[in-house]
Amino acid sequence: MNRLIHTPTAKFRRFRRHHQHPTSTADPNPLQILWRYQILDPDSEIVTYWNHVFLLTSIIALFIDPLYFYLPYVGPRNRDRITFHSDYIYVCLSIDKQLAVLITYFRSIADMFFSLHILMKFRTAFVAPSSRVFGRGELVIDAKEIAMRYLKSDFLIDMAAALPLPQIVIWLVIPATRNNSTDHANTTLSLMVLIQYIPRMFLIFPLHQRIVKSTGFVAKAAWAGAGYNLILYMLASHALGASWYTLSMGRQFYCWKSECTKENKAGIVGCIHSYLDCNSLGNPERQFWRNVTDVPANCDARNNTLTFKYGIFADAFINDVASSRFIEKFLYCLWWGLRNLSSYGQTLETSTFMGENVFCILICIIGLVLSAQLIGNMQTNLQSMTVRVEEWRIKRRDTEEWMRHRQLPPDLQERVRRYVQHKWLATRGVHEESILHSLPLDLRREIQRHLSLALVRRVPFFSQMDDQLLDAICERLVSSLSTEGTYIVREGDPVNEMLFVIRGQLESSTTNGGRSGFFNSIILRPGDFCGEELLTWALMPKSSANLPSSTRTVKALSEVEAFALEAKDLKFFAHQFKRLQSKQLQHAFRYYSHQWRTWAACLMQSVWRRYKKRKMTKELALRNSIGYIHIPEREYYYSDDQAEGDYEE
Repeated sequence: MNRLIHTPTAKFRRFRRHHQHPTSTADPNPLQILWRYQILDPDSEIVTYWNHVFLLTSIIALFIDPLYFYLPYVGPRNRDRITFHSDYIYVCLSIDKQLAVLITYFRSIADMFFSLHILMKFRTAFVAPSSRVFGRGELVIDAKEIAMRYLKSDFLIDMAAALPLPQIVIWLVIPATRNNSTDHANTTLSLMVLIQYIPRMFLIFPLHQRIVKSTGFVAKAAWAGAGYNLILYMLASHALGASWYTLSMGRQFYCWKSECTKENKAGIVGCIHSYLDCNSLGNPERQFWRNVTDVPANCDARNNTLTFKYGIFADAFINDVASSRFIEKFLYCLWWGLRNLSSYGQTLETSTFMGENVFCILICIIGLVLSAQLIGNMQTNLQSMTVRVEEWRIKRRDTEEWMRHRQLPPDLQERVRRYVQHKWLATRGVHEESILHSLPLDLRREIQRHLSLALVRRVPFFSQMDDQLLDAICERLVSSLSTEGTYIVREGDPVNEMLFVIRGQLESSTTNGGRSGFFNSIILRPGDFCGEELLTWALMPKSSANLPSSTRTVKALSEVEAFALEAKDLKFFAHQFKRLQSKQLQHAFRYYSHQWRTWAACLMQSVWRRYKKRKMTKELALRNSIGYIHIPEREYYYSDDQAEGDYEE
């Protein structure tokens, strides 16, 4: 049970239970214990994960709610089984029951997440405002204090967002009322959705800020951040298009009611407002009224001589959007909202209807705000993907201008270009040293060990060292990049760093101090090192302050990546770690050192030459003493005459 409660990923915090009965023998449910005895840390992984999940759920819920606006349509309920005639105009509204059931199902699932979010807030600790003087502050983990604070702050908004108001209105309230016509249902439902859409929309902003405060970002990748802002922009276009559709239905119904009222006043035809609901299609009186009335002709948006002005809502009836299938009118309304939101409603031609003009003003204002906020954020996220490339391009351009201004020769310019290109491919414009120095010492050591230890162990000389010395070496290693043809060090120059090759090849040559006729050249491959004069200098008990001179010339034959140890670091190792003074390590160093190998080869050659010279001198002296016998070795000369028994010395 303790393992269940103290889960490290959840980072629960205990609070004291005031009423505890030790005599109770019943084993409680583990989930009940988890709920009663645990408080969540607001910065824990489980709370952060839930915030991301709830943010996604809130966006989906904001997408679902405007779908209620598409429930009314022009035409009978069994429209799929009725043959439409091009010259016949329906004068009634219906509600799409199948779509209502589908939307209600998904809306109820989204409401469950809002209810879970309320429960999570009741069990999430908060930082006491009085403790924010230093550091993060002290967490309040008392359940009663958390509940009282939440009830006084965000509870009402969260509860208003979690209530299933549209479901209650469409399935309980409207069927129970006397006036349950389609227009009344559409107006009531639209009002409920609009009232609840506002707290749900404003619920996203503090949630977004809470995620950014705890993690630093909503989306890790730049393309994901751009996609997040684009989704919010599309969501606003979807809500705008759905609002335009339901306002179009209201404008159409208003025209029908106006013409119907005129006919009643004229006394020509008796028009009842219930005729405008498709539930009355089977009524014989309604069929007679439909055959003699002028309401369809006076409310036809295609009629250019029409006195009633539809304004921006005319497209819904000219293009038969009001009587189309759901997916067709949804895509059309989404395109309408996206087009007018992007153009700030500049292409809209309005009438003098006040509600229509207010709606267009809102379109313009919302378009300006979203373009400045969401599109600006999306552009920033997209630019952050190429900001390094742009910085590198500017730096390269400045380098080219500087080289032309200083009139560098073409070969030097080409070498500079190769170095800049090679450094970009290796680091992608990231200054690794500044990042590492900004981190704590322990974390910096772990990162350096992770990055360098495997490569350092590839150097045979380092494989003889213990882990403590290797950790210290990894901590002070710096990366070094060299392009083809670069001279690392020249013979006779002071050596200021020891280089360990990771990739590429180096040519190491020497003339033994400029001695005539002497030249030695070797190839350094991955795992080799150069600048070993510096280690010999550092291991001396009383080394001078002057750096040693290089005995070799080192040149890059290809693009070389290596690690470097500076003179001060080697001096630190020699004084701090006595392991470097051991005979075994020094023998290993001399074995892998090409300088010591060359010195040993030269010494062996010198000894061999002296031996050959002494040997030849002795041979010549022996020849002069004997005169005719050539004795190649210190042995008796054995001939055929001696085999027959004649022996001579």
